[in-house]
Amino acid sequence: MDSLKAKQNFRLHLEPYAVFTDSEWELFCNHLEFVSLKKKEYFVEAGKVCQHFGFVHKGSVRYFHVSDGTDITGYFSFENEFMSSYKSFLKQEPAVNYIQTLEDTELILISHKSLQQMLADERLAYKMERFGRLVAEYYLCCYEDRVAAFITQSPEERYLKLLETGRDILQRMPQHYVANFLGITPVSLSRIRRRILA
Repeated sequence: MDSLKAKQNFRLHLEPYAVFTDSEWELFCNHLEFVSLKKKEYFVEAGKVCQHFGFVHKGSVRYFHVSDGTDITGYFSFENEFMSSYKSFLKQEPAVNYIQTLEDTELILISHKSLQQMLADERLAYKMERFGRLVAEYYLCCYEDRVAAFITQSPEERYLKLLETGRDILQRMPQHYVANFLGITPVSLSRIRRRILA
């Protein structure tokens, strides 16, 4: 991973949450970790505490639960999006879900320990408090959107919304995961795709 390019990209995508001066940014970068995971590696496993908050620099991940031996896909994170089992990360309690890479993925990570150190550093505390609040709001909005979509939208409408993330990204994903995420069978997804392309 080109860490300089990754840092520049991360800084750009942090701006809606916190704008750092150059000196603050230098301090902040001391707490970042750069990690590359291979396809199907786990970032988080159920029953283990999530120790990191992440940013997807390149690649994609799938969030899922396992019920009676069956995977249930709940969410995806793609390039330039945050990712974490956030409740586990914040409360330092075992995660109830898995996060697994869908392809080779490059991540920028902040550990729970580093976050606490930055919150205790008066040079960064205000920015990190704001960052934490706005990220929590981001996760809450994502959750509400997900619940509302299942109540108010058809599977086809949910698929069209997912397409807005980019057709190239969807083409990189196994279609049975997409179908599972939409709450339908792969056969139903194929029908929807045929209707859209017709």
